[in-house]
Amino acid sequence: MKRPSSSTVIEIAESQIPLGEKKSKRHRKSSISTAPDSDCEMPCDDPGPPQPTPTQPLADIPATIYQDIERLRAPESAGGAGLTANDITRLRESGFTTVESIAFTPIRKLLGSIKSIGEIRAERMKSAATRLIPMGFNTATAYLKLREEMIKITTGSAVLDALLRGGIETGSITELIGEFKSGKTQFCHTIAVSSQLPVSLGGAAGKVIYIDTEGTFRPERIVEISEKFHMKPEIVLANIVVARAYNSDHQIHLLIEAANVMASGTRFAAIIVDSATALFRTDFSGRGELADRQQNLSKFLRLLQRISDEFGAAVIITNQVIANVDASFMHGPASKPAGGHVMAHACQTRLMLRKGSGDKRICKVFDSPILPESEAVFYLTRDGISDEPGSDSKRPRHGSHDPDDSD
Repeated sequence: MKRPSSSTVIEIAESQIPLGEKKSKRHRKSSISTAPDSDCEMPCDDPGPPQPTPTQPLADIPATIYQDIERLRAPESAGGAGLTANDITRLRESGFTTVESIAFTPIRKLLGSIKSIGEIRAERMKSAATRLIPMGFNTATAYLKLREEMIKITTGSAVLDALLRGGIETGSITELIGEFKSGKTQFCHTIAVSSQLPVSLGGAAGKVIYIDTEGTFRPERIVEISEKFHMKPEIVLANIVVARAYNSDHQIHLLIEAANVMASGTRFAAIIVDSATALFRTDFSGRGELADRQQNLSKFLRLLQRISDEFGAAVIITNQVIANVDASFMHGPASKPAGGHVMAHACQTRLMLRKGSGDKRICKVFDSPILPESEAVFYLTRDGISDEPGSDSKRPRHGSHDPDDSD
């Protein structure tokens, strides 16, 4: 794909194009801004200040891959399920906003999640959804082509992108594990900005949903990181939808709300949850509540995966670490990720972050179906994640913010 010229300004208009499965060869105009006349400024080829240029439609936009739940209102003879407007409202209230969400959910879960939906109607919905959504076998060649066309989001560091073979994958869950001050929250802030870049510049050209469970989201950091990519901070901030979760039930409810927001007609590139485990660890304490905690955590993670599958968005979650009490006997690491096997099996890519000297951080591939176990060094700067302090910006650094003060 041809790289836009220096300081290109791209006009964004609202569209219903999810991110995940593949890059489209069709050129479509799309929007990541709520304002009808808004535009999204692109990074420059050089680090100097961007100059005004005419607007142009955004190219390399992914194709629409999901079907709205309204499709099931059609009669059975037309391939629908004959649902009423009230049925659609109840489905949306329960977080089922696409035909895919029905197809991916077992009937017994539909009966348990949706109010006043009888078994006959649930079976009719399920049958119609499975006819509309291909869920059978395919060749490995076809899967390889989808993988080759998958959009990846830059981390802001060329070294980290190389470690991840291009960046954060869309359509899957990436877990960031680490102690406090290891850089997890700064990583999330950087992805919240870089996701809004066009695909040709390492982004995913969409909005971001950010669920903050620890009160660490800082819009000031978004402004600083936006300057690194020469993007307009006010537009970048408007494209990030933030919610603070106060307990584990609220955290799950926010995810149901997120599904409705993502199906509202605007394309979303990523869902960020910082952190995924904190509230579950405090709401469920002791071994007596361990089974309930893991069951509710599993429900949350499964819902995250379903939404990622529906809309093709990248999911980035952070996770805390706990003391490894067996380390002294097994000569293993002193800490291990929280969440146990439930968390381990739910995430496709697991990255372990640890602190080095000063702003230096180390990222290790902890688990991945494709990436080898290896490490990369990056730095936390005013501009977010960088290859080394000041390497990606010639602008003088102002202010007294110390990125080492945050997770």
